[in-house]
Amino acid sequence: MTAYKKQLSFRWADLDPNFHVRHSAYYDFGAQHRIEILEQLGLTMKVLQMNSFGPILFREECVFRKEIKLSDVIFMHTKVSQMRADASRWSIVHEFKTADDQLCATITVDGAWMDTKLRKIANPTPEMAFKALTSFPKTEDFKEL
Repeated sequence: MTAYKKQLSFRWADLDPNFHVRHSAYYDFGAQHRIEILEQLGLTMKVLQMNSFGPILFREECVFRKEIKLSDVIFMHTKVSQMRADASRWSIVHEFKTADDQLCATITVDGAWMDTKLRKIANPTPEMAFKALTSFPKTEDFKEL
């Protein structure tokens, strides 16, 4: 697999007064896709709660290249761009692309795994989180932290 890929469906509520997708909707789509991917990899909300850990973000940034309108056909491609060998820290990239592969926007998030009981970074990385993250497709310029 080269990336997790999902076709997006835009709603009227996702638009801004200029009739293109509002900036904060991009972040919502990225967050939803990350959770859906974790669920596919067995890290459901129930599993995360039972094991007292979950993902936490330190940084979230979007670079906008081309506006997206309500009727546009857009696919989100999600990959890991960098990660520590133990998967304790990582960066995930979401690319919003047209059907003909034109890049519209890129979201980059930097994160880690949090122990939800201690409210601190999980140490060591939970084994199931390690397995999930290391199975993610990687970007072409992937680097180990």
